[in-house]
Amino acid sequence: MATPSHRRSLRSRRLLVVSAAVVAAGAGAATLVMNANAGGVDLYRQTLAAKDGWASSGAGTTGGATADIAHVFTVSTRAQLVKALGSVSDTAPRIIKVKGTIDANTDDSGRKLTCADYSAGTGYSLSAYLKAYDPASYGTSKLPSGTQEKARAAAQSKQAKNIVFKVPANTSVVGVPGTKAGITGGMLQVQNVDNVIVRNLAFSATEDCFPQWDPTDGDDGNWNSDYDSLTLRGATHVWADHNSFTDAAHFDRANPKYYGREYQIHDGALDITKGSDLVTVERNQFTNHDKTMLIGSSDTDSTGKLRVSIHHNVWKGIVQRAPLARIGQVHIYDNVYDTTTLNGYAPLYSINSRARAQVVAEDNYWKVPSGAKLARLLSGDGTGSVAGRGNLVNGTATDLVAAYNAASSKKLRTTVNWTPTLTAGLTSAKNLPAELATTTGAAVLTAS
Repeated sequence: MATPSHRRSLRSRRLLVVSAAVVAAGAGAATLVMNANAGGVDLYRQTLAAKDGWASSGAGTTGGATADIAHVFTVSTRAQLVKALGSVSDTAPRIIKVKGTIDANTDDSGRKLTCADYSAGTGYSLSAYLKAYDPASYGTSKLPSGTQEKARAAAQSKQAKNIVFKVPANTSVVGVPGTKAGITGGMLQVQNVDNVIVRNLAFSATEDCFPQWDPTDGDDGNWNSDYDSLTLRGATHVWADHNSFTDAAHFDRANPKYYGREYQIHDGALDITKGSDLVTVERNQFTNHDKTMLIGSSDTDSTGKLRVSIHHNVWKGIVQRAPLARIGQVHIYDNVYDTTTLNGYAPLYSINSRARAQVVAEDNYWKVPSGAKLARLLSGDGTGSVAGRGNLVNGTATDLVAAYNAASSKKLRTTVNWTPTLTAGLTSAKNLPAELATTTGAAVLTAS
């Protein structure tokens, strides 16, 4: 495992290369990345720059930058990715270059797998499940239990073993430019490990074949699915940069309804939960998704953790949770939110601050259709805070908290207990729509 001093040394060497770019561009992140490549820095060994959000705290985030040649892998199939990741107990620095699109729903020989393959031998069938737990006969006061629920859980477990990729500490997973690098149908799981970088990957179609019915969820019950495209659970020092997230090719509008509720096969896009801490999420594109980013899995997740920076991302066709934040200190700056309905995804809100979350939202740009209610851009439970300045709606400076509070009985608090200092790239929101249109998401970075 790389020592903290070794990680700091690596970061210092990178900064020597990019410091001139930072000065010239006002620490603009896009220019910094481009100039870092032009200066000869290996894309796969790049580390997070100083002051670039919470993940730059302490020893910073270097991922697999110090990997020796034996721990540098190029993968293009699911089986190769599993082998390259190895065991989460092996913390030797490693670099995994993803070449092309990896289909998680394949077996070790590359044969395509379907939901029927996962349910085979378990005794599960959707029709039998629907009959067993019909609220008209089963009731609405308890979770499903018994033969069909056990069969559903067994089928879901078979799918999870195939599509969940567990990332060890000190790892960089980076898409190879020009190859449409990404993962479809799978989940990268960063759990209880430190120092991970995920860059230049297109995540799509992360789908649960076997959602569970919960009649106690809300007034009318809900279908709940597992699997986020990228999930952080108890993870620390994580940098997620220049990735793309989408439900495509299956959009929620195609989901059927059972028991009068949408049969939801998607969960989160990038969730940060279970006491995760010191995370920077930048230059990503989030499109065509409902519950997109959850920070904190419950109102008692982890006090003193959940410190997350979210900057220079594009959110378009997002229904909610961009993000939903609980408990932590969350800095949201220089993002673009396009709240136009896209592919049936009609926005409910962008940012939700609840469970005493301390959110600073500044210099973000909202593109809002004519006649839309500005009060619906934010949400909260009456205990969360949102402090901010410089936020624009269609180019006009707007106090979003005041607009929300004027229309809601659960007021957002306007002061926070901390001041962001790790703010690399922070600029006025004025030119963000044009800038981020060409500098975010996968397939933007180039190799040195």
